[in-house]
Amino acid sequence: MDSDQPSFTDVEYGNRRRTSKREQFLDTMDATIPWHVWVGLIEPHYYADRPGKRGRKAKPIESMLRMYLLQAWFNLSDEGVEDAIYDSYAMRRFMRLDFAVEQVPDATTLLHFRHLLEEHKLGEALFAAQNEIFEAEGWIMRGGSIIDATIIAAPSSTKNATGTRDPEMHQTRKGNQWYFGMKAHIGVDAGTGYTHNVTATSANVHDLDQAHHLVRDDDETVYADYGYQGAAKRPEIAGDDHLSKVEWRIAARKGALKSMPDLDRDLESRKAGMRAKVEHPFLIVKRDFGFTKTRYRGMAKNLNHLHVLFASANWVMRARAVALTPATA
Repeated sequence: MDSDQPSFTDVEYGNRRRTSKREQFLDTMDATIPWHVWVGLIEPHYYADRPGKRGRKAKPIESMLRMYLLQAWFNLSDEGVEDAIYDSYAMRRFMRLDFAVEQVPDATTLLHFRHLLEEHKLGEALFAAQNEIFEAEGWIMRGGSIIDATIIAAPSSTKNATGTRDPEMHQTRKGNQWYFGMKAHIGVDAGTGYTHNVTATSANVHDLDQAHHLVRDDDETVYADYGYQGAAKRPEIAGDDHLSKVEWRIAARKGALKSMPDLDRDLESRKAGMRAKVEHPFLIVKRDFGFTKTRYRGMAKNLNHLHVLFASANWVMRARAVALTPATA
């Protein structure tokens, strides 16, 4: 990392009349993410992979983590994020790079760093650390969760090096349309909407199959849409001492709403309002971060990616919540 001494470029850009949304977002994430915690989780694995290794000196972990996050947040390839950092002042500043002293880590270095995270399941570790911080700070409300799943498309073309589609991705039908890819399953805190559990499966796996993985040990109530009907009768739930005592508030099918008494329809409306919180993390991951189609092959790589994205989404939500909270004297 370079010093905090401003460069001529920093001074020039500091005289602009407005800052871009990208720069505002990166400034917010720079100030929000606990870099020392995340770097500390990676450090034992990063330098352990280089004992006595010759060649170029290893890039600082924080530099590589910042580059990796830029790749995840802006849905870029290895080469794409390298070029983007050279082109974008906001990204260069986020990386804390001074081109007079050092250059952007190349695409191959980033590739090796990403493989390191995947091999040691460090995306999951970063996600867990983020949840621990939220828990310790009292930002989580216990007692209830909302669970849901969303389809992430995968390339269906066979025009690639292997001549095949990803064998871990499958096809499923939703409504009148067919999709090829995977599903991201999440459990979020019913009080705040922060994601606390993430799993990934192929698209043809039923949402119910992952329900028991998305509930916390102390949850008393779980909200879910009508696709989870019958959850309480599933053997992995009915046979579990804790899960069998959970109140499963599952939405009624849309066709049944018309014949319901007004009181029941009002109750369904309230449940729908509660379930809507689960859409916020999905919105950030798919719209803001652009993760609507897989870039990597295999479920493990994509699950690592999902853990990083949902951890980041939680930090985005937290930063927005703080910004909306009136300052106290």
